[in-house]
Amino acid sequence: MTFLVIGGTGVDTVVPVADLPVLGADSARPRGPITDHVSHTGTCVALALKALGERVTVIDTVGDDEPGRRVVAAFAEWGIELRAAPAPAGTRRAVNLMSPDGRRLSLYDGRDVPGYRLPEEFHRPLPAGVRHAHVTIMDYARHLLPSLRESGVTISTDLHDWDGANPHHLDFALGADIVFVSAVQLAEGAPARILAEGRATKVVVTDGGKGADLYTRDGTAHRDAVDPGAPIVDTNGAGDAFAAAFLSAWLGGADDGACLDRAVIAGAYACTAPVGAGAFIDRDTLAGRWT
Repeated sequence: MTFLVIGGTGVDTVVPVADLPVLGADSARPRGPITDHVSHTGTCVALALKALGERVTVIDTVGDDEPGRRVVAAFAEWGIELRAAPAPAGTRRAVNLMSPDGRRLSLYDGRDVPGYRLPEEFHRPLPAGVRHAHVTIMDYARHLLPSLRESGVTISTDLHDWDGANPHHLDFALGADIVFVSAVQLAEGAPARILAEGRATKVVVTDGGKGADLYTRDGTAHRDAVDPGAPIVDTNGAGDAFAAAFLSAWLGGADDGACLDRAVIAGAYACTAPVGAGAFIDRDTLAGRWT
């Protein structure tokens, strides 16, 4: 076992729309079929890691409901171990409006229960052989950070569209060794703050078609976005594919430049297929595109 993913499972309803924002009508016809997928950020990171040949376990809360049964069945079909604790308020859902140019508006129903703590038997002891934990920004997951550090594993997190100030994200931003975050709302100076105040040695800022920047205490490196090699179909999971490829390369001993190179290729590839197990690049295809 190499990777542990904590949190971030659920069901997405994907609605293709003609444009974003959707305005001015009581009803609108989607530009394609409305589909449901077992997805969310933790699921996609796990699928992307598995596609790259990594061993991965996921720990999360799942409801005793129809969406929860779909989640459990999907993980069994994919051959990914899921330690599923009962979710008091049910399985997480999201409705994602997708425009033809790949932009997304996600309406996220996290089913958060204030004060919830993951039962200890689901995360102690850690699965045998885990070297790295990717922790999603579920509220309960913040309380696992100290025990993960005590166990000696390295930690990453994805802050998604953090603005640099929202206090919900701070424990994750300052408690992880590698931090991923979108540029869409990020305040200037936020990466420097994370490096100065937290544990992180690397902060990776993704910016869609503009590429990505890696901040370290030694400076900044940039990679442009790459040609995905096929039309953009669905950008759900692209950031998760990016993070998974970066982490796989990093844990394998690659330098910063190689980690970025592989990540931008994997992120672009994920945009060329509907989100799901088939959307993520495998190790051989990634190696062929990188070399």
